[in-house]
Parts: sequence; structure tokens; C-alpha cells
Amino acid sequence: MVLDRINELRQQLEQLSYEYHVLDKPTISDESYDLLLHELIQLEKAHPEYYDPNSISQKIGGIVSSKFKKVKHEVPLYSLSNAFNLADLEAFDARVQHEVGVSDYVLELKIDGLAMAIDYVDGLFTQAVTRGDGQEGEDVTQNVKTIKSLPLKLKDELTLSLRGEIFMPKKAFEKLNQENREKGIAEFANCRNAAAGSVRQLDSSIASKRSLDAFWYTLVNPKAYGIQTQWEALQQMKAWGFKTNRFVYHCESIDAVWNQIEKIAQIKSSFDFDIDGMVLKVNDFNKQQQLGYTIKVPKFAIAYKFPAELAQTTVLDIHLTVGRTGRITPNARLSPVIISGTTVSAASLHNEDYIKQKDIRVNDRVLIQKAGEIIPEIVKSLPEYRDSDSKEYVMDRHCPMCHSELYRDELEADTYCLNKECPAVIVESIAHFASRKAMNIDGLGIARVTQLHDANLLNRVEDIYFLKDHVEELLTLEKFGQKSVEKLLNAIEASKKNDFGALLFGLGIRHIGEKAADTLASSYKSIDKLMETTFETLITTEDIGAISAQSVIDYFAVNENRELIKRLKEVGVKTMTQQSKTIQSVLTNKTVVLTGTLQTMTRDEAMELLKKHDAKISSSVSKKTDIVIAGDNAGSKLKKAVELGVQVWDEARLIKEVSQ
Repeated sequence: MVLDRINELRQQLEQLSYEYHVLDKPTISDESYDLLLHELIQLEKAHPEYYDPNSISQKIGGIVSSKFKKVKHEVPLYSLSNAFNLADLEAFDARVQHEVGVSDYVLELKIDGLAMAIDYVDGLFTQAVTRGDGQEGEDVTQNVKTIKSLPLKLKDELTLSLRGEIFMPKKAFEKLNQENREKGIAEFANCRNAAAGSVRQLDSSIASKRSLDAFWYTLVNPKAYGIQTQWEALQQMKAWGFKTNRFVYHCESIDAVWNQIEKIAQIKSSFDFDIDGMVLKVNDFNKQQQLGYTIKVPKFAIAYKFPAELAQTTVLDIHLTVGRTGRITPNARLSPVIISGTTVSAASLHNEDYIKQKDIRVNDRVLIQKAGEIIPEIVKSLPEYRDSDSKEYVMDRHCPMCHSELYRDELEADTYCLNKECPAVIVESIAHFASRKAMNIDGLGIARVTQLHDANLLNRVEDIYFLKDHVEELLTLEKFGQKSVEKLLNAIEASKKNDFGALLFGLGIRHIGEKAADTLASSYKSIDKLMETTFETLITTEDIGAISAQSVIDYFAVNENRELIKRLKEVGVKTMTQQSKTIQSVLTNKTVVLTGTLQTMTRDEAMELLKKHDAKISSSVSKKTDIVIAGDNAGSKLKKAVELGVQVWDEARLIKEVSQ
């Protein structure tokens, strides 16, 4: 009978596909496989009454979706906190031991692809949903169905939910980009982007031609299947017919973990897929459950990120920029190069000594990386590629904006423009005063301040508070409509009631960052008291060193700066004293150290929260520390806290305590 033959072909082809794509052990030739598949397709076309959405023939694709439906994940897909060195991993291990005792680990490759959640009901593949924001993703079932290594029908009638990573093999990526070049289509930057773009194709026949593949590494609710560890889960998923990565290791200690990471680092470039690190998980599921989650990441797992990718490019030019304090920063303009999926065309050179130490010259071939995978950085120049007539870079001794002679203190690395009338200094100073961390005047970014300075409306910080007298002039400027002017003036008026610490930070005193400004505001309570204090008193203030103390003294020794404070008072700026807004809680009077990256709030917001509860914020861990709040990538400070027996909170505990 026809149906019997169809079912026989489906079953046979599923087994052959599993042997080829999962086990990497084909038992018949490609030609023989194609003949069997062709026979099945022809029989299904002739007998549409026997259509089965999970037939292996459906991997060819062809369904066109008008859009992707949003789907809420029943179990959230969490991101992972990161480790960048052995110390970070040791700190993670210390936290695990502190909470659940000595643990063994499973170490897996961190595939650089597209995270995916898949579901099976009664043994049949039913849905594939992208990670999205972790709570909600997009239904890409038809495209994922085309992945040849993915079983559409399991041998047993199991109901499962798995998590994994869809990726594009390097060979497929190279082939795709070659085809795009021939068609005059933009190339994909990397395998990850190509995989993501392929999974989100509206026509699944396109996805089916992209040679996508997948590794599966998480079984949702494993205890329901009698599985107690991650190691067992990986073995069971493989037994069920899912493709798991063979580079997985059971490690009894962090030393064993690090030893394996070092080995993988030596061979990772030989893989036919991209990885950007390794994932470390506590093996025992009971311990995983005890450790639990923060708001966004599991506390039982961490991702080790390999050192930044390196690339070669050419320094096309070196130009200078001027900051708010007059500090001159050399910057390199680079021949564009792709690193970690993004195009890099510029890098800061920091100061004159930095350039000399690395002997960076115009037209040099240089090695660059992304520090922390974010900020472009020149690692070193490559003199072996240098022309014979190459000359050392000599920094201009005149400001690029006002052409005043530059100044460099022999004890400092930085060079400054001391001209207070320098347009760049004026603009940067005003923009800093108005910035979010300072007086928070929405609508006065660097571009807007530059525009108003060019229009002769902003030449001093205090001019901000006189813009209300120039409404007619503002309305004549580009992008200044009635509503935008009203919004700006309202923001300016609201800034008059900002915090004292925000005002101090906004003044732009050298070496006084946001934290130091808050410390000074809390310690001295008013601008008048701070202006009259002595150097000897300042250096006794917690977290205020000699350099910062001298900067404060020097700033208020300048009559022009004292006049600025006077004029700000006259225009109604009321943030000259520290207002008490503290809340009594378990944090009150406790010495607290923040370390790592928080998920639900920025570091600034966390510090503001601690200040509201009258906590004493410190930058280092000691025996005097009461609480360490550890976020993602908490390194040496967390390790020291565990060694000293200091109480450690995660982000969830902090939120819980301040909510009571």
C-alpha cells in the first residue's frame, strides 16, 4: 500500500539523516539518499491525504510567513553572567561553595549563534521560538524545521522542551557570502548574523538552503525524566536523537575547568563553527535549584569569554580632540575593519606618552582589539610593515580648536588647553553640566549645546538659566519648535531642584567624579562649607585622596569659579545644600561594597538606592565591610568577601530588602 511505503520511507530517511547529521557516520551515499527522498516527495504530492507536517520532506521548506508571531516563553530563557579570567571563575566557585558546598561542574562550548527554544508533544516537533528578550520570542517553527540534524519525530512519544543554539557552519557562511558577492548583495558580517538572518527569513525555502545546524544543551524540567545532573541530561538528549556538542567536559574542580579552557583555546579556530567562550554549569540539578536565579541570570552557571579578537588595520590619521577640562585626547582614524561582528574605524590613543610607548605612527600597520569586547584599542604597531621614510608622531603644541599653546605638567601624562574661552572647552563644560549624571537637563546634549554656542546663546554655564529670556531667538533655530523649546525650558527649571552631589559633579572639578561628588556632598552638606574647608580636612574624608582634595582646593581658589556659584544662586539654583532623603532600613549605617554588573539597574541607580537607605558605600572590601552586593562578573572583591566571611547579597536580595 502507498501509505505503508510512505511511512517506511519517512522512517528510513529519519534514521539515515540522524546517522549523517548527528552521528556524522553516513551509511549510504548522498545520491542514494536523494533518490529515496525524491520518491517520498513524489508519493506525498500524489497523495495529499497522507500529508504529515513532521515528515522529513518538510525540511525542504517553502512556506512563506507574512510575519512572525510573538510567543511568551513558559520558562524564561536567561542570559549568563560573564567571566574573563581565572580569578572570575574562582570567585564564581567560591560563591557556589559558600551557598551549596563543593560542587562538580559541566563545561560546554559557548556556541556563537542564535539561542532557540523548541518543544515536542507526544514525540512530534511542534514549535521553535527565538530567545527574544528572554520572556517573549518569535515563532520561527517553519524555518527551524528545515535544519537537517533536528528530529521532527522522536522514537518515543515524549513531551519535551529543549534549549540550544542554531548556528551556521563556517563553510556554509563562506559559501553564502560568495553567492552574495556574485549577486551584488551585502555580505554578512559573521556566522552569527548569518544564522540569525536565515532563521528570520519569511520564506522557509531560503532558510532550508542556508545549511543551518544546531546543538542542544538544556533540557527543561529534567527531573520529570528521572535525570539528576547536567551530564546525564546531555547524554539522554543525545540518546533521544538530538545533536549535542562532543566537546563537553565533566570537571571536579575549577583547576580542572581552567585546564580544559586553556586546551580549547588552542584548538577553537579549527572548529567549523564559531564559539566566543565556554559555559560552566553546576552539574547537580538539586544544587542548581538551591542556587536559583537573579533577575536575569542563573546563579549556577557562568560564561567564560575568550580574550578579545585581534585584527590588523592601518592608521590613516591621528587627530586631537578637546574635553571639558581642556584635556587633549589624540585619536586614531583607522582603515575600517570588522572585529567581533562590528566595523571599527577609530580608536582613542589617550595621551602623548601612550603613542610614544607603543610607537604608533600615521600609516602604520597596527594590531587592534576590542577591550572588554566594546572599546576599540590599539594593542601594538607592527614596524615590520613600516615604510623606510616613516616618521615618529609629533603631537601638535597648539589646541586644534582655538590654537592656543598647549600645556603639560611634567608630573602628568595629559596635555591641556588652558584657554577658558576655547570653544571646545566651553561646549564640553556646558554639556557636562547639563548631562544626565549631573543636572540632568534633557535636550542639552553636545550637539544642541554646540548649536546654541554658535548662536551666541550659551557661552557660560549660567547662561543655561537665561535661555528663557531668548525664546524668540530659539524659535528661529533649526529643530527648535514651540514644543521642544517649552520642554527644554521646563527641564532647565526642574534642574534647579537637583541634588547637591549632582551640582558638584556638574561643575567639572578635575579628579572629582560622580562618586567623589556625592561623598563631598554628604560630608560637607553645603557648597559654602565645602568652599571654605582646608586641604587637611578634605584628605580625612573617606574615599577622597590627596589629588582629589587638592583639585577641590584649586578649583575654589579661582575667583571665576566662586563667581559662578554666586551667579547660580542668583538665578535660583537651589541645589547648594544636601537635602536629607534617607530611609531607615537594614542597610542604614552599613558599609556596603558594590561589585559586578547588575541586571535591573545601573551601577549609578544602585548607588543612589544605597544612599537613600543611608548606607556607607565603599570601593574596597575589608574586615570593616558589612555587605558585598555581587552582580555579574563579580571578581576579586567577591572572592575576598567570601574569604573574610563578609555577608554577600545578590541583586534579588538587595531588591527584597529595600522593598520591605
